Amino acid sequence: MNLLILGGTGRVGNYLVENALQDHHHVSVLVRTPEKIQINHKSLTVIQGNVLSKENIEQAMHGAELVISALNTDGGTTLTESMPLIIDAMKKEGIKRIISIGTAGILQSRVSPELLRYQSSESKRKLTRAAEEHHKVYELLEQSELDWTIVCPTYLPDGERLGNYRTEQDFLPVDGSQISVPDTADFAYSLLESGDYIKARVGIAY
Repeated sequence: MNLLILGGTGRVGNYLVENALQDHHHVSVLVRTPEKIQINHKSLTVIQGNVLSKENIEQAMHGAELVISALNTDGGTTLTESMPLIIDAMKKEGIKRIISIGTAGILQSRVSPELLRYQSSESKRKLTRAAEEHHKVYELLEQSELDWTIVCPTYLPDGERLGNYRTEQDFLPVDGSQISVPDTADFAYSLLESGDYIKARVGIAY
């Protein structure tokens, strides 16, 4: 499969690239700084560019069959500015499937089900800016015609690959407090071949 991975130099993105190459997929990554990609592989295409550039996104999207976004909030509005460009380029290229890494803050609250976790007392975080960015991305994907899935990890230490995590649609698994970076990447990667959680958010935790 031809995959486009955005955010491929990030914590989760790096594992996603490794997983895909190990399974003999062809992987394209769009990165501002190619030197950050430490992997040298015949099936890896590194494209220098910026996710905030319509032209760069369209170039990177060409020939892809599926998109994985592991972009983070980057301390600014990268997520909300890039997602409309990503959605438009996917439509133009005829790509339907996108898997995105979000945050548990945009799952439904168990204590106040009409609210998202970051809007309720369930969230322990005082700063909500990152969750607000992810919320806007969720709304953009929900309004699109794409087959999207947003993987929503809770506290995300580097940790080890354990492989025994729990997932739940729309909610964080009960008493879930953390999930490692490699396990988050492994679950997101497993959705490539799965029809589960289409047009849905999915919480992941141990």
